[in-house]
Amino acid sequence: QVQLVESGGGLVQAGGSLRLSCAASGRVSSILVMGRYRQAPEKQRELGVTIPSGTTTNYADNVKGRFTITRDNAENTVYLQMNSLGSEDTAVYYCNTRPYAVYGRRDYWGQGTQVTVSS
Repeated sequence: QVQLVESGGGLVQAGGSLRLSCAASGRVSSILVMGRYRQAPEKQRELGVTIPSGTTTNYADNVKGRFTITRDNAENTVYLQMNSLGSEDTAVYYCNTRPYAVYGRRDYWGQGTQVTVSS
């Protein structure tokens, strides 16, 4: 199993920045992809950005150019730097991991961290 601990959410004014962290523990060798998803009130969970093992990243169009994800494989941690935040970024942000195929298909999710952007 993989355990995920998230931190860094909070309240920020529009135009401001926040940095989210997600630290993985447990069977970390099984992790292929780490990512951040988000779920706004009364909306479905959506992709924010993912980063496989390595440097390739996949950003949703609505965060591209504003959000930057980095992955520290030595610390099994991903960081999401969020800049130029707007009210549309208000959501609960979830950390996600996806395993290498040989380890099965189960994704793991963090507990979520609230990000609120005030206008």
